[in-house]
Amino acid sequence: MLEAVRRTWLPEAEQAIHLPLGFGAHHWRIDGPEGPTLFATLDRPSPTRSAGSFTAAYLGARELRAGGLPGVLAPCAGAEGRVTIRLDGALLSVTPWREGRTPTEAEAGGAGHAQRVSALLDGLHEARAPEVLRPWAARVSPGLAARLEERTGSAWTTGPMGETARALLRGAAPRIREIEVRYRELVALESTRAHRRVPTHGEPHHANQLLTADDELLLVDWETLALAPLERDLAALSSKLRDARGADPAMSELFDLEWTLSEVEEYMRWFSAPHMGTEDDEIALQGLRDELN
Repeated sequence: MLEAVRRTWLPEAEQAIHLPLGFGAHHWRIDGPEGPTLFATLDRPSPTRSAGSFTAAYLGARELRAGGLPGVLAPCAGAEGRVTIRLDGALLSVTPWREGRTPTEAEAGGAGHAQRVSALLDGLHEARAPEVLRPWAARVSPGLAARLEERTGSAWTTGPMGETARALLRGAAPRIREIEVRYRELVALESTRAHRRVPTHGEPHHANQLLTADDELLLVDWETLALAPLERDLAALSSKLRDARGADPAMSELFDLEWTLSEVEEYMRWFSAPHMGTEDDEIALQGLRDELN
């Protein structure tokens, strides 16, 4: 990984230190001659997030930042202007290293902080959309409920938590089918409202926020940037702020349901595949319980 960073972004990089941050991706601090310089991320494309969508989103974030939009910690462009490179079947990208911290969930829910996030989202939603930006597409392909019932019909024996997860999902199958029917209705409704789409971050919750040492508030992890109804971002705000923004209830429901269904599908893949019972597996199992509740 360090050699890839040297070839593409920072020839003088001296070391890469793995950071146990986030969930689902891998991260490193890249040190140069004068200390921490870059933050490297290795993302694995999936059926719902192609390599092309990552690259388009990162290029869009760079364009928004270059246009003066505040709060954007955009990826760096390296050799030949590339913002991502292939590495071991995944995508490597880097952003400038910024000293800071992630706000806690409780802190992010405070009125003052939420107002700051709302102001950043206002700017993003009002910004001119970069031409490279792709439109949002439904993250859940049709037939999830049927796939769920089929996959949970036999034992999951590839890891210690498989059967627990299978039982949870099997019991929720009827409700998942109902949710999916409503989700498809809302996806069809959104397709008639393409004129309402604006640049959206996609996941501006507290875990994708950074408070720098000088108290600047930044949004990170721009791989989900896409043209979509602004309600896609408003789940990160309180109901009071959502109402103040004039959120469309139907579009708010669409993205609430999409989150639930996409999480269910991800956990179905996770626990039906080989796993070892690691700390990440424990977190994922609790996440599954939370979603189904």
